[in-house]
Amino acid sequence: MSTTVEVLVEAFRDAGTPFIVGHPGGESVEMMEAARQRDIRFILMKQETAGAMLAATWGEITGSPGVCLSTRGPGAASMVNGVAHAWMDRCPLIAITDQYPAPVYETGLRQRLDQLQLYAPITKWNTTIRAKTVRQQVRRALRTATAAPPGPVQFDLPSNETLGEAGELIAEGPLLPDIVSPAPDRAGLKTPLGILGDARRPILLVGLGVLWCKASNELVALAERLGAPVLTTTKCKGVIPEDHALSAGCIIGGIIERDLVNQADLIVAVGLEAIELQPKPWPYALPVLALSSTPSLDAVVPAAPEVVGDLKTLLGGLSEWAAEGSGWGERAADEYRDKVVAALDTPSTGLSPQRALEVARAVLPRDTVATCDAGASRLLVVQKWKAYGPRTFLASNGLGSMGYAVPGALGARLAYPERPVVAFTGDGGLLMAVAELQTSVRESLPIVVVVFDDQEIGLIRVKQEIKNLPVHGVALGGIDWERLAQGFGADGITVEDENALGDALGAAVKSGRTTLIGVRIDPSGYVAQFNALREL
Repeated sequence: MSTTVEVLVEAFRDAGTPFIVGHPGGESVEMMEAARQRDIRFILMKQETAGAMLAATWGEITGSPGVCLSTRGPGAASMVNGVAHAWMDRCPLIAITDQYPAPVYETGLRQRLDQLQLYAPITKWNTTIRAKTVRQQVRRALRTATAAPPGPVQFDLPSNETLGEAGELIAEGPLLPDIVSPAPDRAGLKTPLGILGDARRPILLVGLGVLWCKASNELVALAERLGAPVLTTTKCKGVIPEDHALSAGCIIGGIIERDLVNQADLIVAVGLEAIELQPKPWPYALPVLALSSTPSLDAVVPAAPEVVGDLKTLLGGLSEWAAEGSGWGERAADEYRDKVVAALDTPSTGLSPQRALEVARAVLPRDTVATCDAGASRLLVVQKWKAYGPRTFLASNGLGSMGYAVPGALGARLAYPERPVVAFTGDGGLLMAVAELQTSVRESLPIVVVVFDDQEIGLIRVKQEIKNLPVHGVALGGIDWERLAQGFGADGITVEDENALGDALGAAVKSGRTTLIGVRIDPSGYVAQFNALREL
């Protein structure tokens, strides 16, 4: 008969996730042993939040829930931010927290937290695992985590349940449902086809739903049929290759993009979620046709009508039967891209962050996967780094958490073992996750980390400057990136010009080793760039 932990790890493996990640407690050892016996990898992280972010990124890319764990009490509290990332960035994740047996929990005080209540606001479902019901619980967890919109599930795992004999089910269904989505017929699409047929200048605003339905090809086909420009959210960079003539770039919630959108006579919101947008009122009076796999419950995007169905089949039908558009999109997208480039082309007395990104994109292979941290450089990375396929640009967007880039890159490396992975981060963001450089080296997950060294928490300095406040409390600096990297067993170098940066990036990719590249940048253009792209 199988034990509780054996049932759990076998379910995770069968659902497509061959590893567990985290910082364990003493009660985790039975699960770790069950995983070892089944050739399931355990990746030891130095900090619980980073473990959850790594696992969430795996889930985001593959669709199979990442699995992370922590000890009870302090470990569970520390993992919260990573689970919140999975919640707000729509990543399938199963987070396991050790817990006391019920009699101890009811009478003891030390390290006792109500972890179910702690995680309830940031999970789709959470539960206490029991041996007699674990088979049903893990099936519900896997289905809940992966159902649109995806998200995290949390388990409390009492230590007295880990080796308990798992109960049997009379009729044991599959781990994940086998869902059949019938293709719509032309008559069923009469309303959206009519709206698209009446539009002369439609524009597509594209969000995460396209990725959940694996509908990138169908989206591109519809854009080409309509001749419509495409703006994607940050999480959807690459869903239409960013060198496609209809790709205008990313939605950033700023004034600059409103000129493009307001040239249209119809907004087609495709898989768009309000959590992907800036927290502002909807700025457009244009009619909106929404195409999505789940009904919108937030009432932010004023769509009428809202067409709900599997986006792969829905977009496929529309691209086949919609009338050909006027072809306005290529010129509109080209003009908008030029406008963004001009806005970012601020003067610099040293190596500017925008030029550093241009060098990185020119040197690194086309199939490179990139992660991006929060901070002053994020706006530039989103606009300057070009992604050419879905799930190849990864960021903490819904939560907007610092410290994401490095663990996110490790998750990407697990999902894309044959592709180069680069993490773009500021010096402040890197210092929040710097210990995971050792994880990268020890676990043979080589990544290239490009740290924009402006010797400050740049975004806060920008906001102080915009509000005419003195710069205060944001200074960093004094870090020897080469020696720091070497201390973790990685390669390290500091560069100050674009030639040195290009050489360092080329050498890093060729070496196949974890490499930290400290890029000394001139941040003086940040305020002008922020004011040009996004009102503050």
